[in-house]
Amino acid sequence: MLTLALIGLIGGLVTGISPCILPVLPVIFFSGGTQSARAASGSGAVALATKPASRTRPYLVIAGLVVSFSLVTLFGSLLLTILDLPQDVLRWAGIVVLVLIGIGLIVPRFEQLLEKPFTWIPQRNPDANRGGFTLGLALGAVYVPCAGPVLAAITVAGSTGRIGTETVVLTLTFAVGAAIPLLIFALAGRRVAERVRSFRKRQRGIRITAGLVMIALAFGLVFNLPQLLQRVVPDYTSSLQDKVNNSEQVRRALNLGGLVNDQNRDLDKCSDGAPELESCGTAPDITGIKQWLNTPDGQSLDLKSLRGKVVMLDFWAYSCINCQRSIPHITAWDKAYRDAGLQVIGIHSPEYAFEKEADNVASAAKNFDITYPVALDNNLDTWTNYRNRYWPAHYLIDAQGTVRHIKFGEGDYKVTEKLIRQLLDDAKPGVRLPAATELTDGTPVVGDITRETYLGSTKRVNFAGTETYTSGEKPFQFPDNQGTDSFALAGAWKLDTQSITPAGESGQIKLNYRAKEVRMVLSGKKTVTIQDNGQTRTVEVDGTPNSYQLVATPTIQGGSLTATVGPGVQAFSFTFG
Repeated sequence: MLTLALIGLIGGLVTGISPCILPVLPVIFFSGGTQSARAASGSGAVALATKPASRTRPYLVIAGLVVSFSLVTLFGSLLLTILDLPQDVLRWAGIVVLVLIGIGLIVPRFEQLLEKPFTWIPQRNPDANRGGFTLGLALGAVYVPCAGPVLAAITVAGSTGRIGTETVVLTLTFAVGAAIPLLIFALAGRRVAERVRSFRKRQRGIRITAGLVMIALAFGLVFNLPQLLQRVVPDYTSSLQDKVNNSEQVRRALNLGGLVNDQNRDLDKCSDGAPELESCGTAPDITGIKQWLNTPDGQSLDLKSLRGKVVMLDFWAYSCINCQRSIPHITAWDKAYRDAGLQVIGIHSPEYAFEKEADNVASAAKNFDITYPVALDNNLDTWTNYRNRYWPAHYLIDAQGTVRHIKFGEGDYKVTEKLIRQLLDDAKPGVRLPAATELTDGTPVVGDITRETYLGSTKRVNFAGTETYTSGEKPFQFPDNQGTDSFALAGAWKLDTQSITPAGESGQIKLNYRAKEVRMVLSGKKTVTIQDNGQTRTVEVDGTPNSYQLVATPTIQGGSLTATVGPGVQAFSFTFG
């Protein structure tokens, strides 16, 4: 329990200083000082009575935020489902309250109207802190911290209704950790209100400014402007987040990738890639899907309605090289066995933010000749409900809705196809099946090739340079000695959490690899020049992130290439085959 509390607190603290909280900081800052402004604008007797009490206002604002965020995160989704209300109704309620409080700060008479329903409540010092806790409640309903393993564990527990003591402790400590930096800003606002003479002289103007800031935040939330701000501002906490997210102790404590609920607990009865069919419980629901592709009018599919069919769920991401190698097998099975009763469903679970764009996924599906339904699992709800850990991952479900086989990663395609045929025959004894597809298995032998190499600051692997690899703009140079299966940079580069971009006219990446195919995920509109074993070629990068082939040889071999990346090109990763 203590370990969970510490994980929640540390995770919250990192979130509380990240770019995610920037949109609410102005509101938090003004919340600490606007109440004394109101007191000063009133009578002298009221001002004297309220000034001492107003010192607690920052604490009330943050307390309201902690309470609201905790309750909404844990119970909001479950409560709204029971009441059959839209999942974003609490967020919209919070936005409306922010607007009303903002108008009340600008127009005192309107504030009096808002307070009338509460005049029956006995108060020793009227007006001292009124609205502080309410403002905190509104902020907690609209406050959306950056996603991470701690928040993921809390959200999944809340959405599935399995909320125990450990989940409550994790949620409260996370909320407190995230609130500590916000409290510092609120106390700073109070300090300014008390000590800075110009602030005290311009109380009316300060109240109007605070009101405008709250209304601006509300309208920004309506149009998702905070998300744009978070993309523009470099993630200066990326290295801290990386340490927390990838900590083995955190993974074990939160049971990441293995969040158990009533629907998925029997999946443990399946072993990875078993050569024969197993029985692993009723298939968990496909849940939290943002959009469906390749279905009539975008209609959703429900596993219960597919009883009688054999279902294959393919968890994939379109820029994942491992998924790209497995897709020809999936599409071949779909074409061969669809008429015999096989229903393939692709669960697109993004690795990168750009993979959440429906147009990007639709374009990739078309390029891969995917005609079966694809569900956009942008929040990884279905991924989590299946306790998945890998791209790709395949789940075979029989005609009665029971999971019979799980395969993580590439390979073993002959085994998977054999089991598909067996399930089809079990569903319809004597069914006439076409010949097996007999596609060549191109899965590389583990250890023979370089592993996928991410370039973003939070996911980078195989970096061989001597520089600190964190978000921001900085110069690099190639090391004197660079090992196998590694990359290094030269020139000025801007490092973001998921990609890197040349900060000058161009930048260079040197890659030492073992593979028969090397690909690079790039976006933008410029050229990338590749020098490999004395040969030079140019890659034309155009548009949204896509995978570009750099090297192709008949057999796996070692090599070294240098990529000169032009300005405006974003480089995400190297993948190998």
